[in-house]
Amino acid sequence: MDGNEPESLLLTIPEAAEALRLGTSSVKQMVRSGELPVVRYGRAVRIPRTGLEQWVASRTEREESPLLSWFPRVA
Repeated sequence: MDGNEPESLLLTIPEAAEALRLGTSSVKQMVRSGELPVVRYGRAVRIPRTGLEQWVASRTEREESPLLSWFPRVA
């Protein structure tokens, strides 16, 4: 995308793989296992952008880094 185009609501498997920095075979496996939500239209398989974002958010670690515990918290 050149920055002027709106973001697509649905991503192809290669687009989702690029966004996640994973291989297409990994994304295909995640689709087959039901780990990623999909929209099917005929033989076309698309991954909703919001579903991809939710998947990432659900796997984001919330633990505080041990390195950060050395620094005082600023209110």
